[in-house]
Amino acid sequence: MVQAMININEKVNRVLNIVKAKYGLKDKSEAINLVVEEYGQDILELELRPEYKKKLLGIIKGKHISREEFEKSVR
Repeated sequence: MVQAMININEKVNRVLNIVKAKYGLKDKSEAINLVVEEYGQDILELELRPEYKKKLLGIIKGKHISREEFEKSVR
């Protein structure tokens, strides 16, 4: 576990107290961990769902035509 001394403003302190009370956490460290984990999931790249991976593979392996062939067929 990493320890850090941080400075937070009064509003952040109140939010952490609310999170701590709402989820029955022991201390503000647990509240910070919870908030960062929730927020982190939104900003970090998530792995694709297995069904979407299958769909992408199907698209990639599918029949494709070149731009020139497409333009010829449109004319």
